[in-house]
Amino acid sequence: MNQLFPPKPTFTEQNLSDQADRVFIITGGASGIGFELCKILYAANATIYIATRSSEKIATAIKTIKALYPSSNGRLEPLILDLADLKTIKPAVEIFLAKETRLDVLVHNAGVMMPPQGSKTAQGHELQVGTNALGPYLLTRCLEERLQATARLEGMPRGSVRVVWVASMISLGAPKGGVIWDDAKGAPQLSGDSMSDYMQGKVGCVFLADEFAKRVKEDGIISASVNPGLVKTELQRHAPAAMSIVMGVVFKGPKYGAYSELFVACSPDVSVEKSGSYIIPWGRFGCIPEDIAEGMKPGSSGEKSLGKKFWNWCERETLSYQ
Repeated sequence: MNQLFPPKPTFTEQNLSDQADRVFIITGGASGIGFELCKILYAANATIYIATRSSEKIATAIKTIKALYPSSNGRLEPLILDLADLKTIKPAVEIFLAKETRLDVLVHNAGVMMPPQGSKTAQGHELQVGTNALGPYLLTRCLEERLQATARLEGMPRGSVRVVWVASMISLGAPKGGVIWDDAKGAPQLSGDSMSDYMQGKVGCVFLADEFAKRVKEDGIISASVNPGLVKTELQRHAPAAMSIVMGVVFKGPKYGAYSELFVACSPDVSVEKSGSYIIPWGRFGCIPEDIAEGMKPGSSGEKSLGKKFWNWCERETLSYQ
């Protein structure tokens, strides 16, 4: 219930320090929560790469944000990629790496929810799991070395380089254990039910955040997942009409979701020691449901954790695109 009716956010633009010289990549930053996050960071003088597949949407977002904050010393840059098409990700990263010597924060904000039945990515994966988990995984792996190099810069505060994995309210709708695993195939077992598959992908993001946290902890990099909260955005554009009406009444505006993500991206309360955490609305440390948390632990006989299996599956499916 504390995720359904959260208290007021405590980390907002009012608490945010000057972000000059810091570089962010925000996927899905041209609309919804990502757009609101871009506004907050640009007002604080950050350099932001808005990553999405539509150059027109990015251009409109940049024009709008610049008009809102004419005194900002920040920069807004386009980064064209499609998380539902793995072959577009590395070329976009190469463009970014040619322009920037650092990357302070990567925010995996973009996502898709309940698309038409049978929707697939360009590589044939279920669209939600492909867009919400595989695409962000590949983007992270392609940027991993630059994140590590940034964390090693002289004078860089430990824990200031971060990766934000946007999950969901995983305590509602996810199957027991979070992800149903097919050991024979070494892959998630998807049901074809849009909501169930959506939740499996979002639990996958929690697994990836935790596994990446373990991978880069010695570098002083923070990796954490976040439920942005019940927020009305384009994410629900495929939802049934009746559900959309309820969402319109109950859900908050996208700026609240941006506060949840901002907390992970910038709050000093999120330390390296708390890397791997699951953050809940509107910027608080939450508890991962017990059955899902169990899947993040190795088996008693040394068997890989479910989280590690999911990570390895993502690695296998994206390796040829890295």
